[in-house]
Amino acid sequence: MSDFVTRFAPSPTGFLHLGHAASAFHVWDAARRAGGKVLLRIEDIDLGRCKPEYTEVILEDLSWLGFEWDGPVRIQSEHFDEYEKVVEHLTGLGLTYRCFRSRSDIAQEQAAQGLPPGAPFKGAALDPDEESRRLSDAAPFTWRLSLDKCRDYLGPSFHQLAFDLVTPEGHHEIIKARPDPHGDINLTRKDSPTAYHVAATHDDALQGITHVIRGEDLEDAAHIHVLLQALMGWPTPVYTHHALVKGPDGKRLAKRFASRSLASLREDGLSPQQVRRLAGV
Repeated sequence: MSDFVTRFAPSPTGFLHLGHAASAFHVWDAARRAGGKVLLRIEDIDLGRCKPEYTEVILEDLSWLGFEWDGPVRIQSEHFDEYEKVVEHLTGLGLTYRCFRSRSDIAQEQAAQGLPPGAPFKGAALDPDEESRRLSDAAPFTWRLSLDKCRDYLGPSFHQLAFDLVTPEGHHEIIKARPDPHGDINLTRKDSPTAYHVAATHDDALQGITHVIRGEDLEDAAHIHVLLQALMGWPTPVYTHHALVKGPDGKRLAKRFASRSLASLREDGLSPQQVRRLAGV
C-alpha cells in the first residue's frame, strides 16, 4: 500500500447525481492507480439543509456503484468541538474578528463604496463598547479571518504560499496561492460553529489526506486552504480538479437544479457501468 490517501466528501443536502458519480470515479480511479486509500467523509455542517436520510442514500449509492472505503465514515457534525478549537486557536493568534453584518449589509456597503457585486469583503472588529452591546443583545455573528492580519503574521512567507496542482492529464504545476480574491472568509456560520474551509482543512490534516481530488468548481478554495494550512501548521495536500459533468443545457449538474439522482437511475434499471458511461469517466 502506498502513502497515497485521498477522500470523497459529499454533503447530504440532497441525493447524489451523475456529477457526484463522476467525482467518485475520479477519486477511486486515482487511488487504485496509486495503490492508495480512499476515506469517506460526510460534510454535514449545514444543519438546516443536511438530512440523515440523505446520508443513508449516499452510502447505498456508493455501495451500489461498487465503491469501498478504508476505515469508518467521518461525520463532520459529530466533531464541531474540534472545529471550534481551530477558530479559538486563530483567535488566540489575533487573526479573527466578530462580524455582525448580513450578506445584504455587506452588499449595500460595497455598493455605496462603488465596489462590484461579489467583491472581496474586508472588515474589522467593532468598537469594544459597540461589540459588547451587540453581544448583550444576542445579535448573531460569524468569526471572520482577517486577511490583513494574516499577511502581517506570516510576513514574507505569506507571499510564498503555493500548492502542487496535478492536472487531469497528470502534469504537475506549482501554483502560487492567491487568498486575496477571497477577502476575509467566514470561519463559522451564524447557524453553525464552523464553515466549510475550516472543517475541510482540519479533516484533511487529521485524516492524513495527501491528495485532494474534486471538481473544478472548488479550484479557488485551494488558495484559501493553503493559507489556513500555513496558519495551523498543517501539511498541504496535492490538488487535482476535474471537469464537471454538464447537462444538455451546458450547465453543471447540481442538486438544486433537480438533476436525476443516482437512486432514480438505479430504480430505472441502469447498471453501475452504464452510470459510469453516462458520467463520461
